Amino acid sequence: MLDLKLLCTVDVEVAPPLAVGKTPGGNRSISELRSVIVTSERVNARLAGAAAADWILVKGKVGDVDVRMTVRTDDDALIYVTYTGKLDLARAGGPVVTVAPTFETGDERYAWLNDIQAIGRGILTVGAGGSARIDYTFYEVL
Repeated sequence: MLDLKLLCTVDVEVAPPLAVGKTPGGNRSISELRSVIVTSERVNARLAGAAAADWILVKGKVGDVDVRMTVRTDDDALIYVTYTGKLDLARAGGPVVTVAPTFETGDERYAWLNDIQAIGRGILTVGAGGSARIDYTFYEVL
């Protein structure tokens, strides 16, 4: 059995996708992350810069998710965040994203993030024009 500790909530606003189309691997799309807000007792941060994207490759009703971004904490540390996972488009109650985030930072105050594996679950809400919002909860695996 896994022991989990709440790490943070992560609210992501996603731009409308750039549809690459049907590729040999599946139906691929790429979306810029417009904003990211990380909130917790241990770390609070926002998206740093525009170099962040969500790559999705859908086969049937399940998609592979690949996200890379850098966030800046409220006390000015940079943290590189990456995660992969699955997007379940057929789940009762709406689309759900399940991910496995990892973190990298050179800032000693947040060095503990370098050593953890997290898991997360997010609810995907698609808005007008294809923009979307994902509200995640990340947990540290103990």
